[in-house]
Amino acid sequence: MDTPLSQKRLSHLSRSVDGLRVIVTGSASGMGRATAHLFADEGSKVVVTDYNAAGVDQVVDEIAAVYGTSAVVGVHADVSTSAGRHAIVQCCVDSFGGVDALINNAGVALRTSAFAPDDVFNEAWDKSLAINLSAHAHLMRLCVPYLEVAPHGGRIVNIASTEGILATAGLMAYTASKHGVIGVTKGFAAELGNHNITVNAVCPGPVRTGMTAGIPEDFKEIYARRKIPRKRYGEPEEVAHMTVNLCMPASQFVNGATIVVDGGMSILHA
Repeated sequence: MDTPLSQKRLSHLSRSVDGLRVIVTGSASGMGRATAHLFADEGSKVVVTDYNAAGVDQVVDEIAAVYGTSAVVGVHADVSTSAGRHAIVQCCVDSFGGVDALINNAGVALRTSAFAPDDVFNEAWDKSLAINLSAHAHLMRLCVPYLEVAPHGGRIVNIASTEGILATAGLMAYTASKHGVIGVTKGFAAELGNHNITVNAVCPGPVRTGMTAGIPEDFKEIYARRKIPRKRYGEPEEVAHMTVNLCMPASQFVNGATIVVDGGMSILHA
């Protein structure tokens, strides 16, 4: 009997992330939370991890309420510490038997002016680079032994920012760290591509998260009308979909890429 036309496929590569074992850092809120939810919706097993313990518990409860406790595990950890990073990776290995994808999403945006007092500048600089950049590199190294034996190839997605390709006055440490994320993404991609692992960066633009919550709504609207062709701020889930796409088996030839998700903001002249 012939296969019905509706069941025939001309393509060969899978777009499914069902069963993927995924670590999402900074997933207690915002884009990290949306990413954890989306992976769970698509059948992945998710490690929710953040410095915010209450937020971790909440997101774990949200996912478990829909997909059961076998789909998600939470770990309260500080990615800027070696102990925290080891705890995150070990949690995924102990709970799910390995790691198939690492989403480096944890980050802070601290105001840092070139004219700030030394103590203020130094504290913001050191913390920003430790969380936004160094943690990414160290977590990638910890996950490599598991990612290179992942059934459909290991995936790393580093969440950078349009501040990684542009710059805003007063955000020097954040901007420098996000430029660094793009650099470390390219460096790891060059080395790991031959080890069954792809490494890519996603650069969100203005998105409605905790980092932008303090901006008054009328300021957001004015900025969007003037600076963003889509005329609005993005939603966390819109960034999450790009992240999940990069983890699909079908995306195995995307490596070392920097993908902007900003409604077209970065293509405009100032």
